[in-house]
Amino acid sequence: MSVLYIVATPIGNLEDITLRALRVLAEVESVLAEDTRRTRVLLERHGIGARLVSLHAHNEASRIARVLAALAAGGDVALVSDAGTPLISDPGERLVAAVVEAGYAVSPIPGASAVSSALSVSGLPAAPYSFVGFLPRRRGDCARLLASLRARPDTLVLFESPRRVSDTLARLAEALGDRRAVAARELTKRHEQIARGRLSELAAQFADAARGEFTLVVEGATGDGPVVAATDCDARIRELVARGLTAREISNDLAAETGLPKRELYARVVELKGRRA
Repeated sequence: MSVLYIVATPIGNLEDITLRALRVLAEVESVLAEDTRRTRVLLERHGIGARLVSLHAHNEASRIARVLAALAAGGDVALVSDAGTPLISDPGERLVAAVVEAGYAVSPIPGASAVSSALSVSGLPAAPYSFVGFLPRRRGDCARLLASLRARPDTLVLFESPRRVSDTLARLAEALGDRRAVAARELTKRHEQIARGRLSELAAQFADAARGEFTLVVEGATGDGPVVAATDCDARIRELVARGLTAREISNDLAAETGLPKRELYARVVELKGRRA
């Protein structure tokens, strides 16, 4: 039966690829790559002349029919991302789901992963952990996600760009408390850096002109972190009351901003309004 291979590639150092991965990439009918230019560098380094086909976030849906046709014709296909293990904050989820639904085999070719690499050197508990990926860009979505993670004992692993890393570290400190953390920059590359400290310390360290991709590892909840309650929103509630918003409107807005339950916020708004009467 034809197979879709999910092939891990190096996250930096081109030597970090397995013999099995090289064999599979040389044997398949085609290789789906997020950026064919970057993948071509890897393949040429190892003397592989595979046919490359782009697959990224904007064309994944249109590539599914092509892959299914190749599998139906008896060919094998490989999927790689720009770096590391595919589908870990990279395209490919819809493709894999469609291949599975069509009844074809999907086989992993394991290898490098920024998640496991950062966890292994962090000095923080490696199990259990929660992979968060990139935080949502919208402030309300981000607040709700962080609120859901606040009490979890899992070590948290996140990805971040150099442009946003300082702000993200500061936001994590504000939402979760000033926990121990590791900022792993440029893993396996020449300028690899493993920075350790509290979230606020790391935010200050990378405030100016950070370079390279970051994997952040953050300590899980220990039971002595800050407890956020509706009472912590009192100043914001009073501001919205003064603007004439109803209790329902205020609770809806603050739930989106903080991730706190609407019922709890609504009760606090009613209580504060009662004190003003």
